[in-house]
Amino acid sequence: MAQHPDRGVARPPRTALALLLLASTLTVMAGSIITPVIEVIRGDLGVSGTAAGLVLTAHGLAVAVVSPLTGWAIDRWGVRGPLAGGLLIYGLAGGFGLVTDSYAALITSRLIFGVGAAAVFTGTTVALLSMYAGTDRDRVMGWRSTAISLGGVLWPLIGGAVGGLSWHAPFAVYLVAVPIGVATLAVLPARTEIDGARARGRLLPALRDRPVLLTWYGLLALATILLYVVIAFLPARLAQTGVTAPFAVSLYVMVLSLSGSLVGLVYARLRAWLSYLTLVRLSLAGWAAALLLAGAVDSRPVLIAALVTFGFATGVAVPALTVLIGVTAPLDVRGQATSLAATATFVGQFLSPLMVGPLIGATSVRTGFVVAAAVTAAVILVTFALRYDDSAPADESGPEETAPESGRPSRDGTVKEPR
Repeated sequence: MAQHPDRGVARPPRTALALLLLASTLTVMAGSIITPVIEVIRGDLGVSGTAAGLVLTAHGLAVAVVSPLTGWAIDRWGVRGPLAGGLLIYGLAGGFGLVTDSYAALITSRLIFGVGAAAVFTGTTVALLSMYAGTDRDRVMGWRSTAISLGGVLWPLIGGAVGGLSWHAPFAVYLVAVPIGVATLAVLPARTEIDGARARGRLLPALRDRPVLLTWYGLLALATILLYVVIAFLPARLAQTGVTAPFAVSLYVMVLSLSGSLVGLVYARLRAWLSYLTLVRLSLAGWAAALLLAGAVDSRPVLIAALVTFGFATGVAVPALTVLIGVTAPLDVRGQATSLAATATFVGQFLSPLMVGPLIGATSVRTGFVVAAAVTAAVILVTFALRYDDSAPADESGPEETAPESGRPSRDGTVKEPR
């Protein structure tokens, strides 16, 4: 087995990387695979639009609540077992919709499915953070971003294709997680660096000692809020420019996903030039510019440019923030710290329409986009108040303690100013 260039230890097999990238696409598949048939479900089961919507979102609540527990399990027993178990739950509970005509049973299965999705989300992230370091880590995290974005394009297409058979059919696609779970037991290393830590640490003291983690979670939540602002209200904005055909709208959404996937292929090069925090600031600037253009300019080419910009910014921000969480958290609570990224993501998904919907309802979609751009621009200024420096390559245990005179980051993620 080849030696890892950054640590001098065995490089993980390529099959393990391929497996983790494939499993990463399942996180975005969680709701998108059944989106094309949700209206059919509503009519066939005789439920309201809100009740049908819960079929799409119920798992998100489970992910937000259960993720810290899955993180603890990963810290306690290592990545392989919890990830494999989560994939099996994901596949079996997700596939339950194939055989049920009961709304209550379907919702229950979606909540159980969320438990598996939480383990998949956290497990794939922690595995990649633990198995790779330095430039290799940046490269695979960029590939992960690409895989997730491509999953956001391909899985809905598959769901729509098989949804023509019946609304049950898309649920069968979830069963792909079962063989992936079995393969996880066979392919992933039995132990990684994080397995040796064995969860001796506790998360709350880690958050107290390294409060900058809360900033990374907040920025992840903001990324999700902004993404769902665009996804939820883009059709209405396009209608104002004369684009109303569902297929045409889907092409605009595809532009957003594809641009995010492409940037993942060059993410490692960007990281070689710029620090993680600089990448996050550039992403915030990209989001602000994209939202401002989308809200202020009634031009289809400009809207396309705005979506490309937004997708690129998201493709940069997600891996950068994920790695920042991984290298800032102590090794013995990395699973728990990473699990809160899932909580932040799905809480942001839940809050997005509640925060922006009333504003748009009282004003207009254009105003909502412009206000979101202004808030995002303000967040850029806040990041410059962070006393954090990640310009030096981070090692496996996060920012190193340094003397106060050095001006380098201490273990709480703050920079101690020279005396």
